[in-house]
Amino acid sequence: MKAEQPSLFAATTPLASPPRSRTAPPQTVVEPTGPLAVIDHDDTLTAHFTNGSQLPLDAEDLVSLLQWTLRNGLRRDKLSTQGRDSDCDPLIVLTPAASAALHLPAALDDRARVRLADSHPVITQLHQAGFSLTRRGFGPWTRAFRPVRNNKRACVQLAITAWGALSQDGWNLPPLPPADLARLLGTYTDRLLTPRGSTAVCGEELMTALRPPTRPHRAPDSGTWSSAPNPRGLHTALEPAPPEAPDAHPLARGRLPEQAMEEEAWDWSRPPSQQEAAEFPHVVGLDTNLAFAAASSGLPVGLNSPPRHVLAPTFNKKIPGAWFCDLTHATLDPRLPSPFTATGQAPTGPGWYTTPTLDYAQELGIEVRPAEAYLRDDHGPYLTPWYERIRNAYLATMADLGVHEKIPQADYLAAMQKLATADPALLALLAAIKATAKGGLGKLREGPRESTAPYTRWPALDKPTWRPDIRAAVVSRARVTLHRKMRKMAQETDRYPLAVLADCALYPAHVPTALDVAPPGPEQQGTPGLLRLGVNPGWAKEEGTQSMSWYQQQYAQGINPARYVKDPA
Repeated sequence: MKAEQPSLFAATTPLASPPRSRTAPPQTVVEPTGPLAVIDHDDTLTAHFTNGSQLPLDAEDLVSLLQWTLRNGLRRDKLSTQGRDSDCDPLIVLTPAASAALHLPAALDDRARVRLADSHPVITQLHQAGFSLTRRGFGPWTRAFRPVRNNKRACVQLAITAWGALSQDGWNLPPLPPADLARLLGTYTDRLLTPRGSTAVCGEELMTALRPPTRPHRAPDSGTWSSAPNPRGLHTALEPAPPEAPDAHPLARGRLPEQAMEEEAWDWSRPPSQQEAAEFPHVVGLDTNLAFAAASSGLPVGLNSPPRHVLAPTFNKKIPGAWFCDLTHATLDPRLPSPFTATGQAPTGPGWYTTPTLDYAQELGIEVRPAEAYLRDDHGPYLTPWYERIRNAYLATMADLGVHEKIPQADYLAAMQKLATADPALLALLAAIKATAKGGLGKLREGPRESTAPYTRWPALDKPTWRPDIRAAVVSRARVTLHRKMRKMAQETDRYPLAVLADCALYPAHVPTALDVAPPGPEQQGTPGLLRLGVNPGWAKEEGTQSMSWYQQQYAQGINPARYVKDPA
């Protein structure tokens, strides 16, 4: 008998027809509700809401659809009491049929700029009706707005699915009926925020929604309210410290390679020893759940003050910054990757490191004597509420899929194996949540979107949320956290990783299961401080298993086997 799989959309069973009444039943009045609506067309435009209700519309063009949206008050509440009004803007998702009915082309001719020509009749009609567009124009994700009147914002977000709004840029939703699409997007909105672009954009916007750049301020003398900078948010665009600047940044001109900070994720592998090759016929990958998002929780990062340059500073683990330090004297076990480099090889000279890296060096008993530093005295746990919302969304969705917290490791692996036959809509929701976390952190170091000359500024540099120093600190913390767990695993089990790629560690195993690698621990739920199997962010899942001979073949070809342990093809 086939096991029943969880579904985002409850199945409906037709009921027996009741006896006909002589009086017609009262018509159910559908009120527009929720943060968004999916608009479809079949003889007429129909709005599908997140609660499963639907409503035929009188709208015949995009202008009347926008007017209907604003008139009926679709919106969501702010995620923060200090949040921006734009966080509440409604989202209208157009199916291909609705786009055609509203006289929008089936595809965009301008593939370079990915936008509708400014001369298109639909845009002309919008302007004539008093609507404006943002500088990005009318593309797959669009904002149409009217001037603020009586302190009331009038803005609608549009997602054009025919142009790839929900099938690219981190979104990979399966084909869904409009009602199911509305429900999926409603769940994403309830758990994270209203979609407003790529999943990376959503991740960045979620940070800003939870830690707004401004807050209401009341003047003590006059009692009037105004907007003031929020000291816990990012409200000022800052130049990076010279070692923090990406290679394309103007500050990188003339910089020697050793003067650049390279706090990146691992790409490391080693040959198995003769003993390992003889004792272990298999290799197993352990992949950390939401590793980088989890590393951001409680992490002190710089806020709104420029970095302060200091010569010969005393290292202080409580101050975020970039430190120039020589760690070549460190003696570490070669069966583990070096926690100080992305290659996992020991450093060959002095280099720039973030605070989490040097803090871990001290934890290992290594002398830390920086020669200089760029320090950020104004700091705080900026990403903590962002991580908590990501975590809660992830755990709620995994629970919908039948994977729960606080269960034995064997039960967790069994539940994870069932995901292969789970509801595609739920799996797409899970993937979107994970992509939101990954993409949001990537946005902190967003590069040029178009081909530009080297060392030329690009638009992202002018955003307060462009902060490569914050991303570097997160990556650093994730790397040293994994090293700490692998080091303790070696002490407890005398088992060492063969390869690591980002957040996936490949271990030798007697049998092809992660249960052979991760110690059972109390109540069969793993051992704290070690790699343990479970759904929680920071815990691990089985990424894949292969034979030791497969590992040796991959390594002999110069390939990191951790890259393909899940899908060797």
